[in-house]
Order: sequence, then C-alpha cells, then structure tokens
Amino acid sequence: MKDDIQYGKDYKNIPATSKESGKFEKLADNLWYHTVQIVNLCYVANKSNDDWVLVDAGTPNSSGEIISKAEETFGKDHPPKAIVLTHGHFDHVGSIVELVEHWNVPVYAHERELPFLRGEKAYMKPDPSVQGGAVAKLSGLFPKDPVNLGDMVYPLPDDGSVPFLEEWKWIHTPGHTPGHVSLWREKDQTLIAGDAFTTVKQENLMDVTLQKKDISGPPRYFTPDWKASHTSVRKLRDLNPVRAITGHGLPMENNELSKNLSYLTDNFEEIAVPDYGRHVENEE
Repeated sequence: MKDDIQYGKDYKNIPATSKESGKFEKLADNLWYHTVQIVNLCYVANKSNDDWVLVDAGTPNSSGEIISKAEETFGKDHPPKAIVLTHGHFDHVGSIVELVEHWNVPVYAHERELPFLRGEKAYMKPDPSVQGGAVAKLSGLFPKDPVNLGDMVYPLPDDGSVPFLEEWKWIHTPGHTPGHVSLWREKDQTLIAGDAFTTVKQENLMDVTLQKKDISGPPRYFTPDWKASHTSVRKLRDLNPVRAITGHGLPMENNELSKNLSYLTDNFEEIAVPDYGRHVENEE
C-alpha cells in the first residue's frame, strides 16, 4: 500500500550543491534534464501521445522543485505515468516518497535493485577511505539505509522495454549497484547513463561545486564492483551514443562524447578505478 512507503532510518538532507543546481534544460526531442544540488534527473515524454516518465527522483527535500518543473513543462493536471530509477542510492531516490504520494504513480527498477527499494537490504557503507577528494572523505555521512516503496515498485520488463516510453530501452549496467540500468533511445542515439559513468570527478568537492566537465567512472565511494563497472562502460561506448546525460555532471554530445567515452573505456583502470579503497581488488 502507498501509505506504507518510507525512507530509511538514516535519511537526511546533504548540504552539498553545485553552481548548476536548479538548471532545467531540453537536451533532445522530448527529453529534459534537471540538476538538483549535485545530481541530474530526467523528464522523458512520448512522441505519439502525452505520456511522460520521470527518471530518478533527486536529493532529499527536492520534491517541491521537481513537481514545479513538471507542472511548468507538462501542466498541473498532467502527472507522469511512472518513475523509472537507474538505481536506488539516496541521491537518486531522495524525494521518491513525496513524489509517489503526490502523483500516486508506480516506480520501476531492475529486479536486482528491488531489495534496496523494498526495505529488505542496505547498500554497502560508503567508503571514506577511497582515493579521491573531500566528497569521498565526507561520504561516510551519506544515507545508505534502503527506502521502502512496498508494492509501489515493480521490476522493469524482461524484454528491455521501458513502461510508457515506446522509443526507449533499458540496459543493465551493473557495477555501481547490482541493478543499475541506463536508458537508450536508438533513433537519435541518446543515452541516459545514470551513474554508469559521470562527466565530473564526483569525489572532488571543487569539481562538483563548479561542475568541471571531465569524463570519469561512477562515484568511487559508492562503487563495489569495478570489473562489472568497466564492462558496463564498454557496453555503453559500443552503442556509439551521440549525446549523454549522466547522473552527475554536464551533458556531453557528438565528438566530445565519443572521444571521451572511448578514452574512459580504454583507460578505465587509470581513470576510474581508485589506487586504494575498501573495494579495490589487489592485482598480483
């Protein structure tokens, strides 16, 4: 029941932001991105009808801003058909309870992500010891307890389709979390990457604050499986995307994207994988 949904016990606001916070911009046909503090979420519409879907749910206490942007774009009486989650980390589900309660819509995620969205299993603890910067060192303060969406959350369809979005497919891109997914629209080679890779060094406070554009892997302090993450980045590179919006950082397009994504894929160990940290495998 909707009345049973709730955040984890350690849910709290994180006092971090960037100079891009509040930015709402159209990236491609029927696709807008919205930066809330230090994370991006997407508003995706269908071409053939009035349906639209929210991808990810921002940081804690951002529901008012998200609802306001949705009403400005689609109309006050035109809620999304669903919310699709790339994964369930706190900065991607931070306002999910308020949004579900306000819109009364279902949530979809990969089957392997459901335990973290039904209050059954907590994510690994963030790793403040990992190589990076101030954000990494502060990551021990970040919420890790699972949100409980109860029977309001459903697995994404096995056939790779995205509910209510006829032109989009989901792609399993694990590594950052077991059930992480990215969304792909073949017709114009547009990618919503989530945290499979980022376009800012998310561990570095100054880079995050200024949104310095720099291809990088998933946030190091919250990534337990670097081999799977590399495979996922390679999978996305092989799609040859023309444009991409990531969970953190500014969009990349055309030659800038293809050049940087290939560079990241080919040099993943040097660019993405930290030299030390709790989840770095020792290679003999």
